[in-house]
Amino acid sequence: MKIGLIGTGRIGAFHAATLKTVPGVTAVTVADVDTARAQALAASLEVDAARTIDQLYAGGLDGVVIAAATSAHADLIHQALDHEVPVFCEKPVALDVRGTRAVADRAESGTVPVQVGFQRRFDAGYRAAREAVRSGALGRLHTLRACTSDQAPPPAAYIPTSGGLFRDCGIHDFDILRWVTGREVVSVYALGANRGEDFFAAGDDVDTCAVVMRFDDDTLATVTATRYNGAGYDVRLEVCGSHDTRVVGLDDRAPLPTAEPHLTWQRGTPYTTFMERFHDAYVAELGAFVELAAGRTANPCSPGEALQALYIAEACDLSRRKGEPVAVADVRG
Repeated sequence: MKIGLIGTGRIGAFHAATLKTVPGVTAVTVADVDTARAQALAASLEVDAARTIDQLYAGGLDGVVIAAATSAHADLIHQALDHEVPVFCEKPVALDVRGTRAVADRAESGTVPVQVGFQRRFDAGYRAAREAVRSGALGRLHTLRACTSDQAPPPAAYIPTSGGLFRDCGIHDFDILRWVTGREVVSVYALGANRGEDFFAAGDDVDTCAVVMRFDDDTLATVTATRYNGAGYDVRLEVCGSHDTRVVGLDDRAPLPTAEPHLTWQRGTPYTTFMERFHDAYVAELGAFVELAAGRTANPCSPGEALQALYIAEACDLSRRKGEPVAVADVRG
């Protein structure tokens, strides 16, 4: 199979290198609006580089991976569908609900698959937690606690185009909570704060948030996120039931130094980036896309699924601004 890749920044470069190792992929061609960067990556990986997107498709593709700037995602997905080429696109699908819904509607009505990049669905811990929930091993769920904590904030220039903390960062938690539980979030109450650099407030964003959620079966969840977690990159999920509990992300690299004076347990160097924490999940995710593009498996994450997570993020942002609970149904339009 011949796979194209659009966008050769940090995650794009990682995906290009991964594609070279995926069984069944015989050729990889990369493209970027920064042609020099694309050519440099191609040379380092010994793959081909196209000078334009049109040239990329002219060579014939069995699938395309989109890792370009967020603002370009929707147009690039539509372009791939115009060429009838299966698509993998990093989240988000689009910058807003309208754009995301347009992609979801087109993908649902067509026959060309579009897979959205929510890599936590491929992490071994989250998959084990989902299985424990679905098997009934945990009994009746009562509480879920999710956190996503960056060790250091992104560049200031990223914030105005990121969509904000809920849509850019928290959306991973919103998606995985739906996926693990199999339930829908009906209401949220979100708070946000800025105690770090001024560029977050200048970009109409927050650097820290806390959300309380209610699911359609009255299970409760909390989600916290921050751009400033000096101990390291911390992503975890606690799934608590009437019979048992599962904790995702509690390994020997979790940045959780204990305050108990007589206990020590951490042995590895704490994670510092999402690329370290989810390396294996990203690899598995692209392997699944190649299988999807080949027609051998079902879509593990459709644009419609991404839209549901975005609705929750939109409700959180609205709740933060209004200072009151918001029903997710109110933002569906």
